[in-house]
Order: sequence, then structure tokens, then C-alpha cells
Amino acid sequence: MAPIRNARVLFNSHPEGYPVPGETTVYDATPTIDVDNVPLNGGFLVKTLVVSVDPYFRGRMRKPDPKSYAAYAAGFALGEPLYGYGIAKVLRSETPDVEVGKYIYGPNIMHQEYTVYPGLGTTLRLIEKHPDLPWTAYVGAAGMPGKTAWFAWQEFSDAKAGQIAFVTTGAGPVGSMVIQLAKAAGMKVIASAGSEEKVQFMKSIGVDVPFNYKTTDTREVLAKEGPIDIFWDNVGGEILDAALEFSAVYGRFILCGSIAGYNQPHVPIKNTPLIAVRSLHLHGILVFRLEHKYDKAFYATIPEKLASGEIKYSEEVVRGLEGVGDLILRVQKGENKAKAVVVVADE
Repeated sequence: MAPIRNARVLFNSHPEGYPVPGETTVYDATPTIDVDNVPLNGGFLVKTLVVSVDPYFRGRMRKPDPKSYAAYAAGFALGEPLYGYGIAKVLRSETPDVEVGKYIYGPNIMHQEYTVYPGLGTTLRLIEKHPDLPWTAYVGAAGMPGKTAWFAWQEFSDAKAGQIAFVTTGAGPVGSMVIQLAKAAGMKVIASAGSEEKVQFMKSIGVDVPFNYKTTDTREVLAKEGPIDIFWDNVGGEILDAALEFSAVYGRFILCGSIAGYNQPHVPIKNTPLIAVRSLHLHGILVFRLEHKYDKAFYATIPEKLASGEIKYSEEVVRGLEGVGDLILRVQKGENKAKAVVVVADE
């Protein structure tokens, strides 16, 4: 076979604020690859099917700094393709146990159409799909976002029926999973999102008090509906401060993200003295730290619940790598309507 296109999305510059499509990231359709003859050197060649666009991408776009999230989490390299969670199909292999026709999943699937990997290493894994789920679900509710919610809920929530949970970005893939876990535990759920469409989705998954934080005062809602026993935070800033103000004694705060400060300076938190006054428990969550403990049970439980509709999820699917830059910006601004997924190719 003659060489074919191997398009990719390159990290081009460090953004000062929001990432700019065409400047921060650049779609490059010029490379080619001979899929039949490219040397494998003991590795394997894959065709990328699906890649995920997630809020944490912004941290990996920061300039190198030993104190930054990007330095800790290996920031994107200038001039090189982006990478993240994705699904790819094995086309050729010289790696034992990685057979042609199998599928791989992991956090370093390149944003390019074809890639040769030296081996599975410690981050890639073989994965099988539930027959009633699309591959897109495996970078969302059945993948890292779903795992983040489920792992941390098992580990830190200590949920009790009748208690009150407050979930931010409740229409997103992490927040919506948390909401449904909280409802299954018999809790009253307050949840916020940034559009009326997202509020309607939160209602559809059982939220008792859904609201649009852009048009409704968070403190007024919490003053009326709290105090909060569990706070799941994806936002940080003023909403985190409000949650501290209206927390219950022995409340559990599960801190997953702080997107309010990803593209602009973080808002100082004023209510930290209440952590001691109310004996609050604060838990930060990075999914890989709990994977060894809960991964097997997650895959044995969650895909079936998603396929049956017991747990609901939503996706915003874009086709083609040329849409990655725009989708990254939409996610950072909260303009995406659901879990952001890019379908790179069909099988």
C-alpha cells in the first residue's frame, strides 16, 4: 500500500489565557505513513479511533515549572502531538500479547491517525467493549471521568441516606456520575451547571435542586437547601468558598478540579477557618492513585449499568482531528454540552 495521510494535532505555543485554536494547537495534515512497512522494532502499530478532550489539558499547556500541574503530569511538548485518553485498534504487532485486531486504551493515545508504540508500558492496556456501548463511552462514563467519580465516591464519600450532596459541573461526565451515585445512596442532591440545557439534563438524572450558577446565586441556594454533607468540586474559586460557608459538621469535600482558575488567576478562598471549626474532611482525587484498588470492580460494574440505562450519560461528539482545537476551547469555557469526544476514524 502506498503511504497514506497521518494527520495530527500539534501543541504549538503556551497560552497566556484561554487556548487559541490555530495558535495554541495546530492541525497538521501533511505527514504520511506506510502502514504496511513502517518499522515496528518490537512494538505495534495502531489506528486511532477515539480521543477524549478533557479539562486537565489546560494544565498540560502551562510553561514548564517544577511547582505546576503540568510539570507533575508531564506537560505537552512544543511541536509534538497532543495526547490523552483514547481508544485505538491494533493493525500490526511485534509485541507479545498484543494481537492484531485488539484494542488499546490509556492516557497517552496520540492525537494523530496512526502511531507506533514500543509496547504497552505501564499506562496502556488492552480493553474489550461491551456489545451495547460505543467506543466513545470508554473515554467518558466508562473511562477516566467515570472512574474518577466512582473511585473517589467509593473511597471518600461515606455517603448516608438522607444527607445532602452538592455537585458542581453536574452535567459533565464526572459530575453526572457523582449525582447518580449520590441518588443511589439515598441522598438529596444539589447540583450546578452553566446553562439551562444542562440544568434540564441534571433534572433528568434525578437532581433535587438543579440550578444555573450563572443566573442564580449559589450562596442563596445553599443557604436554603444546605448544609452540605458532601461537596464534589470541579470548579474551585468562589463556589468552593460558598460550599465551605454552608458545610455541615464532619462534611466531606472531594476536590476533583478547579477549572475556574485554569485560564485566569485563582480566586482566593476566605472560609478556610471553617475546615477546623466544622471538622471537615478534604480529599483531593487523581484517578491513577486509586486505580489499583478499584479498576477491576469498575469494569465489572459500570459498563453494564451504562448499557442497561441504569446509569445515564451524555456525549458531545465531534468527527475529525481538525475539530480538536475548537473543542478544547469550548471545554475550557464550559460551552460544551456534554462529555467532549473526538471520533478520529471508524474501524
